[in-house]
Amino acid sequence: MPLSSTHLKQFKTDGFTTCRQLIDPDHLPALHTAFDELFQGRFATGVAPDEVNWQQGSGDPSVTRQICNGWKANKAIARTVLSSALGELIGQLTGWAGVRIMQDNVLWKPAGAKSLGYHQDSAYLPWFSPADLCSVWIALDATHANGGTLEFVRGSHRWPLAAPEGVFHAPKQYRTAMEKAAARAGVSPDIFHVEVPAGGGSIHHGHTWHGSGQNNGNTPRRALVLHAMQSEVEYVPSHFGVGIGPIYARYRRLGDQKMDENHFPILWRKDGYRTPELEVFLSD
Repeated sequence: MPLSSTHLKQFKTDGFTTCRQLIDPDHLPALHTAFDELFQGRFATGVAPDEVNWQQGSGDPSVTRQICNGWKANKAIARTVLSSALGELIGQLTGWAGVRIMQDNVLWKPAGAKSLGYHQDSAYLPWFSPADLCSVWIALDATHANGGTLEFVRGSHRWPLAAPEGVFHAPKQYRTAMEKAAARAGVSPDIFHVEVPAGGGSIHHGHTWHGSGQNNGNTPRRALVLHAMQSEVEYVPSHFGVGIGPIYARYRRLGDQKMDENHFPILWRKDGYRTPELEVFLSD
């Protein structure tokens, strides 16, 4: 998707921009099938995702289903979130010289499923530097304001970064943390609902406040998210074993702070570099 001056201005001013088409609609059936397989515990590559927070038969049907790093388990997910085109898109918006994946999110909010609490993505990620984050949110179903779609607060990327608080999954008042932050910033929150066709979506800054309400519609709201960081990032030594968590700490190399491209591959770089092994992995 080519970026216009309007997209660039909106991202700079509001902390996000929306797009009517981020992926080819012809790819949607394969991604829908991938969602079914992942939440049924079927991992086609033989490798489990890093985080499996919901499975059919045991998961709470009232909450949003979530899996992190589904790209390691399913090639349809991988071909989307490891796209060099999405990497370049992020580079154009942020001005970064290179882009690598930090994590993907596979999110499925069925009809009636509860809210996700407002938060700033970067607040959870003090363990790498530069700590900038940019996320591409791809709707796999048409989204509507009453269907639990993603919400942003315009201009909130300029607010101070706040420590995470409250419950993320199914909080009773999903905007509370954001409203407290708005009060501290002395502003009234201007909330925007992402309403796009399937295949469209949004791109947002890591400091932008966002969340989503209950799905009061009759259809599911499935979304695939690419959380990206700069290609030159490294682990922060002071967070070794503290603050990274038991999952991503396991990928820290012995003897240096470098991010291993096997686990955090580079999607795009201005000089033309891209993690070479990706094409072999994706060619199956």
